[in-house]
Amino acid sequence: MTDVDGRTVAPGTRYFPERGDYSYDVRHYDLELDYRPGPNRLAGTARLTAVAVEPLNQVRLDFGPFRIGQVLVNGERARFAQQGHKLRVTPGRWLAEGRAFTLEVRYSGNPRPVSSPWGGLGWDQLEDGALVASQPIGSSSWFPCNDRPSDKATYRIAVTTASPYTVVCNGQLVSTSRSGSRTTWEFRESAPMAPYLASVQIGRYHLAELPGLVPQRLAAPAGLLTRARPALGRQDQMMRVFTEWFGPYPFADYTVVVTEDELEIPIEAQGMSIFGANHLEGEERLVAHELAHQWFGNSLTLSHWRDIWLHEGFAAYAEWLWSEESGGEPAEAHARRWHSRLLTRPRDFVLADPGVKRLFDDRVYKRGALTLHALRRVLGDPAFRSVLREWTDLYRYGVITTGRFTELAGRYAPEPLDAFFMSWLYTEPLPPL
Repeated sequence: MTDVDGRTVAPGTRYFPERGDYSYDVRHYDLELDYRPGPNRLAGTARLTAVAVEPLNQVRLDFGPFRIGQVLVNGERARFAQQGHKLRVTPGRWLAEGRAFTLEVRYSGNPRPVSSPWGGLGWDQLEDGALVASQPIGSSSWFPCNDRPSDKATYRIAVTTASPYTVVCNGQLVSTSRSGSRTTWEFRESAPMAPYLASVQIGRYHLAELPGLVPQRLAAPAGLLTRARPALGRQDQMMRVFTEWFGPYPFADYTVVVTEDELEIPIEAQGMSIFGANHLEGEERLVAHELAHQWFGNSLTLSHWRDIWLHEGFAAYAEWLWSEESGGEPAEAHARRWHSRLLTRPRDFVLADPGVKRLFDDRVYKRGALTLHALRRVLGDPAFRSVLREWTDLYRYGVITTGRFTELAGRYAPEPLDAFFMSWLYTEPLPPL
């Protein structure tokens, strides 16, 4: 197995070795879904266009325990076997290295979240509707995929459900069509997207346009619209601030979904964020955090989960930048406060490889933000801004690693940054700020 830099990666360094496959790359997913909210019944047809990285006599997909009706490879019936969260497809003939192939899976069943150390992940039935929150390994709960973040593809997602419900997916809504009591919503995402960022939100939502530099909209139950608008009142200002710091917003539009249900944490997906009703008051920093993920996590996506700080550290630092730019505390004050707090907490991980159990540990988020603030101090504001903008431009819609970031930052430094990054990224003790 090789990473995005072409270097060999030992299987033991992967956090989820049972997920994803490096023997092929998916170029496009075409998903036709039919969902009945009451019985939580999903029927789907998934068509994948992929390229074999090596000669293949079997294609291994990540997929949940659905009933499989039929599998086709290049239009011909193929044998298949299910075991756990894997679907193994055996085509009638070998797939040649470097050649494109198509794979179609027809399936049905009751989607349920994937068990994980962080609770259920993926397709989740709400009180009245459904949401998808797949990070990091929940995509297989609703469609067959190559569930590794570095395998980014374009998507078409068409969802048919009862007409009283509104559907929100990634990408742009290209059509809606009603037939009897049911409506089909069709979305297309033309920017490459990791499987865990693919999302379907279904609820009795009303859609409202929000003013802004970038087309922005809100999807919320009627009773929450009046509360949701003020909560997002400064979102467009955030968009402008982040555009100045990080470069152009990477997608065609941005949608915020607010569920009637309470959620433990907000959820980011490509081109959208999902908040619970409990996030509507006094949580402006979360609005900034989720918006920043459109650059860091969605446009620029980690190659391996050990590099999670490249998503969460950057989004956490964006909170501090927004505070600074909007008249709140400067980033320096946030940094000093969090540095003091982290000094009182266990220092038992390295930021660039925190381990699966600490993947979403708040210390990873805050130490990542501190690393960026320390780098800003070393480089100075003009060079630091240049690093961020070149970073988002150079790897727009691409796959990133810690090594690529440190290499880029080093080009803006008057002296080598090896010792700096070693202390912040690869050692457990917290360096002085």
